[in-house]
This record gives sequence, structure tokens and C-alpha cells, in this order.
Amino acid sequence: MSFEGSTLVDWQAYGRSRSELGAGFVRILGYFREDGYKSVVALEEAMRAHNAPAMVIPAHTLKGESRQFGAEPLGALAETIETIARDCVEAQDTPESALEHVAQLRPLFERTLALLEREASPLVERRPIVGGGFGRKAPVQFGRA
Repeated sequence: MSFEGSTLVDWQAYGRSRSELGAGFVRILGYFREDGYKSVVALEEAMRAHNAPAMVIPAHTLKGESRQFGAEPLGALAETIETIARDCVEAQDTPESALEHVAQLRPLFERTLALLEREASPLVERRPIVGGGFGRKAPVQFGRA
């Protein structure tokens, strides 16, 4: 699974989440960082132990939290792992078929988190709104238009 740059995050969904969460957005993103790493570690440990039941909750948690921030590829990968784990629990089988997906999880989580945190940073340079925008003066232009 290969995702690059803007395909890792649905920026419209990210913007809606940021707007809905308001001042608490950065704090909630911090929780996502903490919970996300815990989920990734739990999934890796459960995979090593061939323990499908221990994979269900961390995969489910990561799926939901990822989608809250518009991280659809990460949410889809977590959902795939969750589905495999649930099927293995039902069949009383071990989750070997999830190995490839679990191996992809940490790098995808880290790349996605880096994008989310970069965008949330107050130091990120924002693109100016052409024509000024509400509450802003239109840029002064010299010379010919």
C-alpha cells in the first residue's frame, strides 16, 4: 500500500473536524498521537503472539480515530486488520493473514501523523486568501494589472 502526500489525508474532513473541535483540536490530536502509538504497539504485539482477539479493539480504535481526522487510508488499513482479526476470532484461527497489513501500519501511521501535526502547527505558513478575504485588506498591487 503506497500513499503519498495529500492522499493520506482528506483535507476537507480534516477541516471539518478542526472546525467542530475548535480550541480542543490540538489537544485531541495529541490524544490521537498517544492512542495511535498504543494501538500500533498492541497490534504488533498481538500479531507476534498470534492473538487475534487482542487485535480487535486496538484496530477498531485506530480505525475510528483515524477517520475522525480524515486519515482514510490509515482508517481503511486498520479496518482491514480489524476484519481479519474478527474473522479469526470467529473461526478460532490465528491471524497470519493480517501480518502484511500490520507490517504496513506503523510507517503509514507515522507518515499520516506527521502530516496532521504539521498542518495543526500554528507555525505552518498558510496560503493567503486571494482578494483579501473577510476582515483582511486586499493586497496592494503596483504597476500594471
